[in-house]
Amino acid sequence: MSDRELLARAVELSRTHSEAGEGGPFGAVVATPDGRVVAEGWNQVLSHGDPTAHAEVVAIRRAAEALGTHVLTGHVMYASCEPCPMCLAAVAWARMDRIVFANSRHDAARIGFDDARIYEEIGRPLDQRWIACERVEMPEAEAVFDEWLARNGTIY
Repeated sequence: MSDRELLARAVELSRTHSEAGEGGPFGAVVATPDGRVVAEGWNQVLSHGDPTAHAEVVAIRRAAEALGTHVLTGHVMYASCEPCPMCLAAVAWARMDRIVFANSRHDAARIGFDDARIYEEIGRPLDQRWIACERVEMPEAEAVFDEWLARNGTIY
């Protein structure tokens, strides 16, 4: 399938499932570089009572399960809307190569899905964030990281 066809599928998922009352109007498709669909997702925040059940996250979870790996290098995310900061991070953590989207984050803000505050929050120093953040240094926590590094030496 072409980029346009895969993106149209993501848009179709957004319409179908938002009309069904499952969540916001967002759909996503994970595909191989040659256009084969690996997994689909749609916003399930309302239907699952899960604030992380965004279309892209759902599609990534399904793709990882289908492929038996959390590393989706080479795959493409097709999303009906520009991914929010959480979904963008999920795509990055999955090591996906590309995102193709239809509506922009500004379009999403126009209908009440405004992530501007989150984008701003990410760049602030800890002591200036609206969500209170405090770091407490713990040698035990550092030791767990050191043990992980000695055991694995990799993040995959």
